[in-house]
Amino acid sequence: MPRKKPKDFAKESKNMFRLWGKVKRGQSRGKKLGFPTANINLHNKMAQGVYVSKIKIKSQFFTALTFIGNATTFNEENYLAESYILNFDKDIYGEFISVYLLKKIRGNIKFKTANDLIKQMKKDEKQALEYFKQ
Repeated sequence: MPRKKPKDFAKESKNMFRLWGKVKRGQSRGKKLGFPTANINLHNKMAQGVYVSKIKIKSQFFTALTFIGNATTFNEENYLAESYILNFDKDIYGEFISVYLLKKIRGNIKFKTANDLIKQMKKDEKQALEYFKQ
């Protein structure tokens, strides 16, 4: 996918799969693992896994990785969307965001340890950064 200017993406985003919701506090597990996430509840189930995504907060778009599903590594049953916004460090709890799913890069995997998950998340992040360079 060629690199898009922000306004080009805004035009194209009307035809993409979009989730939206209010960012809620979770268990801060992502932050502890080095990947803080913006969590939103999902009311409909969809294919679980990790997606390269764009996040819209107010009128700004940000690059991200979004996990859809329940965190099987931690035996979670809560089904949600967790978005790790790349190069972003702002408090957005209570904000409404839109999540545009661009490409699924892997399914939901149950890792043996948190360190195994962190290693995979670093690979996922690298893949997302490569995707956005195109």
